[in-house]
Amino acid sequence: MELRFLGGAGEVGRSAVLVDDSLLLDFGLLTAEPPQYPVATPAPDAVVVSHGHLDHVGAIPSLLSGSNRPPIHWTPPTRELALTLARDTLKLHGHSPHCPFTETDVKRVTEVSETHGYRETFTAAGYEVTFYNAGHIPGSAHVLVDDGDTRLLYTGDFHVDEQSAADPPAGFDAGDPPAGQRLVAGSTARPDADVVLCESTYSDVDHEPRASVEHRFARSAKTTLWEGGTVVVPAFAIGRTQELLLVCAAHDIPCYVDGMGKEVTEMLRRHPEFVRDADALRRAKSHARFVTGRDGQRKRIADQPAAIVTTSGMLSGGPAMTYIPEIRANPVNKVTLTGYQVEGTPAATCWKPAAPRSTAA
Repeated sequence: MELRFLGGAGEVGRSAVLVDDSLLLDFGLLTAEPPQYPVATPAPDAVVVSHGHLDHVGAIPSLLSGSNRPPIHWTPPTRELALTLARDTLKLHGHSPHCPFTETDVKRVTEVSETHGYRETFTAAGYEVTFYNAGHIPGSAHVLVDDGDTRLLYTGDFHVDEQSAADPPAGFDAGDPPAGQRLVAGSTARPDADVVLCESTYSDVDHEPRASVEHRFARSAKTTLWEGGTVVVPAFAIGRTQELLLVCAAHDIPCYVDGMGKEVTEMLRRHPEFVRDADALRRAKSHARFVTGRDGQRKRIADQPAAIVTTSGMLSGGPAMTYIPEIRANPVNKVTLTGYQVEGTPAATCWKPAAPRSTAA
């Protein structure tokens, strides 16, 4: 079994792994200005996708821009998320050199799509392939590839729950402390494999107990709201927005949701089997107020004591760029970053401490 990395090696973004020149695992983009795509566009016999984040699915439609029509295998939520992201990419970059696919290519994706549930073995490019819950976002999967001689486990992005929930910090006000994400249960699958290709973005990071992180966010947000301020929470539309809505509902933090996260929240509610607690997600959606953006609504919201969960998570666009100028004049207001920030993006620039200046003697 021969592996060729077309992206994602030594970098965060544009994950793409070609197995024996026939089976492609993921085909994403790297969020940058302009976006960066895999170093080559292959002509595989089949494509298998681990989950629906831009860095793993963002370039999928470009595989269909020529005459090749490989089947694309994924879970049902991943299929819907990939199509949502593709349409958004067209809206932002379509008809420019920065977008390697067209609306026709996106339509072709629906024609070659094949969906599978967890632990349902299927055949792709002559390999036996099985999805296992990866616990990252709804529909995310570990991918087990078996050619009869070698079993390759491609982890994709994954999340594991704590072995047991830590004691809640003093003042924790959201019931039983969580042992992991509220949106999806952590990965427990450990299939036998000869080779493991493992995602490693946080390989050298020791995470605090989930309850402590959640409590710190809730306490910070509530403090700002008590002082009459507004908290803008830039968040990825897929996964992080819904997690934050669940956290806000659990801690009784008044919140609005804006941007693509609204559409994704509605979509994920159609796949209750892929979330940890479908009823909790329903309650979180009811707790939040959805922003339409009409008649100056965003400007009015920016003056209210509430959390505003909005795209984009890296401040590279979206409604967040409307809210931040509106709140910047009031020192009580706050911007709270809640996700990984790719080097060079506006949010990473804001978050990274400035290098100390040297002074002449």
